[in-house]
Amino acid sequence: MVRRLRPLEICCAVACLGLAVAGGAAQSLAQVTVPLPPAAAPSVPAPPAASEPLRAPAPPGRDTVVLQGLDKVTARISTFEVPIDREARFGTLSIVVRSCHKTPPTEPPESAAFIQISEVADHEPRSLFSGWMFASSPALSALEHPVYDIWVLECRNAANAAADSSG
Repeated sequence: MVRRLRPLEICCAVACLGLAVAGGAAQSLAQVTVPLPPAAAPSVPAPPAASEPLRAPAPPGRDTVVLQGLDKVTARISTFEVPIDREARFGTLSIVVRSCHKTPPTEPPESAAFIQISEVADHEPRSLFSGWMFASSPALSALEHPVYDIWVLECRNAANAAADSSG
């Protein structure tokens, strides 16, 4: 024989069940530890994957910008250099850096780049972002996209790169 519950009894049962599940979930979440992936050696470049950006080597004497991109679907982070006024691809995104400024060594470190990002889907580019991105505050002016995140790491000027490699 099946007994029918009244609405008040159903509400109380659901509330008690919810508290029990929430308490158990909070206790189990407090005990969960997630191991971090091992850090890759900076001297060994990772092999290019199909989803990584196509990048042309920066011509000598040109300023470049170091960007990082996150593919939220695969959780893969890629670091790549983009020469000023050259196009780089990251997934379905087309990225063009128009300008990049780096503070002198006597001031607090900051790099800012003017970036134009568009999505190339169905052979029609659609503008997603056009503005300044700051390395010290990536959330201040960020790309809003459901699949990709792009942020600035640093500007590399040709004069600074030549001085760094000679010293």
